Amino acid sequence: ILNYDIMARFRRRTCIILLLFILFICSIMMALKTLRPDRAGFGDPFGLGLLPELQQRTVLLDSQQNSLNRAQGDTVTRVSNLRSIAVNTMKASMSPVKKLEEELSSPNYNFHIFYYTWYGNPQFDGKYIHWNHPLLPHWDPKIANNYPKGRHNPPEDIGANFYPELGSYSSKDPTVIEAHMKQMRSASTGVIVLSWYPPGMADENGEPTDDLVPVVLDYAQKYNLKVTFHIEPYKDRDDRSMYHNVKYIIDKYGSHPAFYRHKTSTGRLLPMFYVYDSYVTIPEIWANLLTVSGSQSIRNTPYDALFIALLVEERHKHDIHRSGFDGMYTYFATNGFSYGSSHHNWAGLKAFCDSNNLMFIPSVGPGYIDTSIRPWNNHNTRNRVNGKYYETAFSAALLVRPEIISITSFNEWHEGTQIEKAVPKRTGQVVYLDYKPHKPNVYLELTQKWSEKYRKEQEQWLM
Repeated sequence: ILNYDIMARFRRRTCIILLLFILFICSIMMALKTLRPDRAGFGDPFGLGLLPELQQRTVLLDSQQNSLNRAQGDTVTRVSNLRSIAVNTMKASMSPVKKLEEELSSPNYNFHIFYYTWYGNPQFDGKYIHWNHPLLPHWDPKIANNYPKGRHNPPEDIGANFYPELGSYSSKDPTVIEAHMKQMRSASTGVIVLSWYPPGMADENGEPTDDLVPVVLDYAQKYNLKVTFHIEPYKDRDDRSMYHNVKYIIDKYGSHPAFYRHKTSTGRLLPMFYVYDSYVTIPEIWANLLTVSGSQSIRNTPYDALFIALLVEERHKHDIHRSGFDGMYTYFATNGFSYGSSHHNWAGLKAFCDSNNLMFIPSVGPGYIDTSIRPWNNHNTRNRVNGKYYETAFSAALLVRPEIISITSFNEWHEGTQIEKAVPKRTGQVVYLDYKPHKPNVYLELTQKWSEKYRKEQEQWLM
């Protein structure tokens, strides 16, 4: 009887201890849940923290867009409406700026990222733009005949091998712009290199986007990012038109707090312009604009700036120097595609730039695939290898100790160089690529990792 009584008391005590332990664990879990930030969307699978907010604003943006469409003919009114939509959206913003600063990595102004605002959809633009990109034929008709023709049919079929988490979005959607800014800031990039055509001009598959620049600047400021310009090869681009367009950009946007200026070794703060396909214009024309003695010289004027040329072939380095450019970048994300984009050539290019007082800005990318618009271009595809390709490019860039690293790209979906969040998708006969086994934000996290690594190594270079 005594043994039975002892055993009963032991079991009772054990049950009480176990119950108290379970209550303790539950209390801890409730406390952790309470401490979790309301908007810890970065890092959540598929950005669940972001999607409800997109849905809540749809009705508001629909009504505002109706008034915007009625003003299509009036450029001033259109800019004003775009700005007011953005301002209203920013006022309704979910997180105070201080909270954002606490949640996100600090911006690295030596990490520049190429950004495109040429996408459109029926809700904001009345039609799809760029997502319905045509299939581009090969220049050899015999080869072209072996591949499909036509164009893509969004939203299920888009001109990309990956599919965006935000869907076939419009670059005019303020919620999309804000989501992009948050992603770029979370990746610890600091400068947005905005694809730019002069007012009224666009690429052959797009529509003018200069009206969006004030909105991009406003959102960039909110996230403590800076904006510089990637001047595209618009029609009749030469020394005269470039002078007028640089003047236009600086006069119109130069006073905005998010407008990027680079501090030179002499202490000057100058705007910076990347010039895509600069090599199609002969050095003598560029020299008119970019050398002190040039007939259209911009040097030592209020519109002086740093001009960065695209280097494709090795001989271009001499042309760039002769033209009066301040530096060169390589843009392409395909290692081996061009002389400039081949990692093993970066040390030689950096040495050339150092000896000629030029900046060398290598461009790193996560991979490359453009077979959704160039189905014949398989040989230039570079597999992402679950992020290893991207990290190899960063490693090669850091070896040459560049002052700036550029990233190709945030959202060039047609060429599969984007680091923007992508999600798995299967529709009909199309199976899109994705970032699995990683999360949609894996390339943002890798960028942030290398941004911190660059900062630490740069401290050593400067010692």
